Amino acid sequence: MNKLLTATVHAPAVFNRRMAALAAFIALLAGAAVAAGSDVPVDDASLSYEVNEGLNLNLFLQQGQVAAHLVLRSGKEPRVLVAFPAGDSGAGVWFEPLAEAASWTSSGPLRAVTALDDKGRSLHGVTAEVAIRVPELRIRQGILSSVRMLRDYQLLGTVSPSIAAQPSVHEQSLVWARERLDGAVSYRLSLEVLHGTLSGEHIEADADGRIGLRVSALTGETPLSPLPASELLTSQAVPDGSARNALSFLAYQEKLLAGSWRFDTYFGRDTLMSVRLLMPVLQPQAIEAGLDSVLTRLSPLGEVAHEEDIGERAVVDHLAADGSSSPAPVFDYKMIDGNYLLAPVIAAWLLDDARGRARASAFLGARDERPDGATRTRGAALLDNLRYVLDHARAFSIQPTTRFLIALKPGISVGEWRDSETGLGGGRYPYDVDAVLVPAALEAAARLQSSGLLDPYEQPGDRERLSRAAAMALVWRQRAPALFDVLIGHGAAVRAIAGYAAELRLPAHDALGALPAQGLRFHALALDAAGRPVRVMNSDEGFALLFGHPEAVAMDRHLATLMQPFPAGLMTGAGLLVANPVACAPVLRAQLDRNAYHGTVIWSWQQALMAAGLAHQLQREDLPGSVRTDLLRWQRGLWDVIRATQSMQSSELWSWTFVSGRFAVAPFGVAAADADESNAAQLWSTVYLALRPPS
Repeated sequence: MNKLLTATVHAPAVFNRRMAALAAFIALLAGAAVAAGSDVPVDDASLSYEVNEGLNLNLFLQQGQVAAHLVLRSGKEPRVLVAFPAGDSGAGVWFEPLAEAASWTSSGPLRAVTALDDKGRSLHGVTAEVAIRVPELRIRQGILSSVRMLRDYQLLGTVSPSIAAQPSVHEQSLVWARERLDGAVSYRLSLEVLHGTLSGEHIEADADGRIGLRVSALTGETPLSPLPASELLTSQAVPDGSARNALSFLAYQEKLLAGSWRFDTYFGRDTLMSVRLLMPVLQPQAIEAGLDSVLTRLSPLGEVAHEEDIGERAVVDHLAADGSSSPAPVFDYKMIDGNYLLAPVIAAWLLDDARGRARASAFLGARDERPDGATRTRGAALLDNLRYVLDHARAFSIQPTTRFLIALKPGISVGEWRDSETGLGGGRYPYDVDAVLVPAALEAAARLQSSGLLDPYEQPGDRERLSRAAAMALVWRQRAPALFDVLIGHGAAVRAIAGYAAELRLPAHDALGALPAQGLRFHALALDAAGRPVRVMNSDEGFALLFGHPEAVAMDRHLATLMQPFPAGLMTGAGLLVANPVACAPVLRAQLDRNAYHGTVIWSWQQALMAAGLAHQLQREDLPGSVRTDLLRWQRGLWDVIRATQSMQSSELWSWTFVSGRFAVAPFGVAAADADESNAAQLWSTVYLALRPPS
């Protein structure tokens, strides 16, 4: 096996001395190695597919020890980026802005490459031949590091000097090469000019106006182990090739990845919601891989980890915190919703699913190694979480006032899935957490205790604590939702809808014609620090439909608002919006517009959550006939827009435009004002594999 020489950003002199030796191997990195047989042989277990969305052409490959996602960013600010699930690592190069927008093309799928660095350590990566029709490309910045670092550069345009690497130039190739800050692994990225001319860090087009490149990127981070197809989905899964591809790329024995390219690692909330919604069609091994990944990452207090910093991002964290260069994972516990999702999701598996019931004792009794090296049973870990839930829910169950709801953590403006700075509209007490997830967690705790499954793991005081869970849940169910009630009378609603429609340059007649006689009635997105409702209409009612048993008439009244045409409700021809600030002050409406990450946009999984919730409620036998009729009508309308946006389902989110009297899908990240870009593969956007439209 040919070796690729290493140069670190900390030793420019060493880097320069090695350049002569490195030059001899550039041809190998740029393609001769591929021709010589360093491609990983294609086998039946390989996954290769392409997604063209908005400005991004996405190529995915999962083969042997290689898993990679190439993102070719078109437009006026071109970019070439490769993300690896291994170590959540990546390599990318950003080019200077162009005078005119241009588009990338690819001559074929990704090919897997393996190599050794100069210390004999394995590198795994991909190569691809791509082209763009522009007069020239000038290098702005190359980064080889954690995807978190690439993500930060994309958003902020800054990079730490400690990870910055300069390319070496040899004939028609540019090569970036560096070691991780702790020296344990190395990264590689090369651009070989196949069509055009390289002059320094400036690439000029050939006479035909086209530039052709061979892109090669490799990482030395430890590969993950993909879940085999036989351990992923059952025969009951919907035959959706796009969603299956995305799920296969994101599912590993060690963990389920949240999304690619930007979230190529564990996220607790995403894992739990995806497992819950996919549970009917996931194989037991996949369900338990997801649940186990959450249990092993619990804090000593029983909190669910939101995100993990691994690879070089973990090294950077430790250098800042204690001066060490440890690569030990660093976990983020600032979110609050995951803490109350774990119990209902695990109860759905261990108590409600026949397959889970048969495996429950063995699952809870298995011992896991925690990130700190200690071992404990899954049952003991689960009890840590249940104690946390009960302790934090106790005060409200005694005195059910706003003061004792579960708030975001002090000094932190995010805490649940709407985790952008303005996602909760300045709220401190989220509706989904307080009105739905806390009581659901308490009910799950009571059921798990009654099952006897927790008996082997209980500590002194646990039985008494758990015996109060059912009564506490009842108080939360009865008293918390009402604190979030919002009612905008008919006259005020007409004025608000007409004014907002005029702001957006949308016709108001459909929205006004569908306005219920009651006006607009919905649950606030959150309560602010003073306990006042943040009057943003929202899609989080889906949580109540899936995890709760709401009073039928009240459920009907709230859905009667949400399922109306925007801007009276959340429904558009481009999908179900996650927010509608029609009843808010102009400043908040501006913060939650169609360019905002959690504004008047469509998140794929929220549509799925609403669909799953409606189906769940329609299984009830206590629904009045009129309510059942309404739910069936809204279910049909929701599935109409789900079908209409099927091509976007595996994406993270999208926005909309209004053209020729119709709402149309607009990929998120295309507009210059968009807050970010959407992932082409998102874990919780694959959950339609478990959902079937009403017959």
